[in-house]
Amino acid sequence: MPVSDFELVQAWRQVLTLCRLEAGQTVTLLTSLGSNEQTLRCAVLAVREKGAIANRLDLQPTNGALSFSRDPLAFVGTTPLTNNRAAVEMLKASDLVLDLMTLLFSAEQHEILAAGGRILLAVEPPEVLVRMTPTMEDRERVLAASKKLQAAKVMRVTSAAGTDASFALGDYPMLEEYGFVDAPGRWDHWPSGFLATWSNEGSAEGKIVLAPGDILLPQKSYVTAPITCHLEKGFVRAIEGGYEADHLRDYMESFNDPEVYAVSHIGWGMQDRAHWSVMGFYDREASIGMDPRACSGNFLWSTGPNNEAGGTRDTACHIDIPMRGCTVTLDDVPVVKDGRLVENA
Repeated sequence: MPVSDFELVQAWRQVLTLCRLEAGQTVTLLTSLGSNEQTLRCAVLAVREKGAIANRLDLQPTNGALSFSRDPLAFVGTTPLTNNRAAVEMLKASDLVLDLMTLLFSAEQHEILAAGGRILLAVEPPEVLVRMTPTMEDRERVLAASKKLQAAKVMRVTSAAGTDASFALGDYPMLEEYGFVDAPGRWDHWPSGFLATWSNEGSAEGKIVLAPGDILLPQKSYVTAPITCHLEKGFVRAIEGGYEADHLRDYMESFNDPEVYAVSHIGWGMQDRAHWSVMGFYDREASIGMDPRACSGNFLWSTGPNNEAGGTRDTACHIDIPMRGCTVTLDDVPVVKDGRLVENA
């Protein structure tokens, strides 16, 4: 069901307050052909109400002829900012960038953040933004869990379906997503509410068994039969199962890049306002699937690039796989047990 402009402006007010936006600061709203007009319109109103300067930078889309999908995460790395110095410099000069287009995994995003810029990605439908408007409690929950993840040396994931995989930790930073950007050089995503990191190079070992109901993104499909991914030395070495395994394998092979099989970020969802069932109510082009990514108690792992964390892999293929019913342990201490967050973990 749609939300009113009034509701969305209220949500933007809260987000911009959490982002510590001040009067006189400059906000650039980055848009393209796929940007949501209601989200843009209400963001501008909320920025102006704060006494800040609102500029819009609208860029032509790219990758349309290369991607298999209209989902902005189906082909990453190259963006409308690639080789566009004038646009990059405008964003670097901004106090806050509201990304209504999707810059993820791009070198230009790294450059803007390194210059002290703040970037908030917001591309989900307006009603999803309103339902998962971030709070300070979201931040506190994610950061408290992050302290435990930072201290851990090994993450292990198991499930009744047969998953048993381990990942050495410590070489890469944390991905702390709580929905707003409150410090220079910070990137975040509204809506969100999950914690992740990247396993040490070559350390991912074991097998991950996707059970019926688990989700593939950007395919935005619920798995209907088991898919087994065999991990060895940090890469997915084999994908076994029926039609859906064949479909996944065919998609990854289409990029003709061995880095698509590398294990990328690993972590778990912490957002109790995100719901597993929501994705099934949306057209595949209407949402990028943040509900299953952030859903409380999931295990979220991915394949492909790690340049967001300072790594060298910049493959265009990035697959996120939220799973239900898993147990996640850090140095043998559970933080998720059978798909539910462990209290006081």
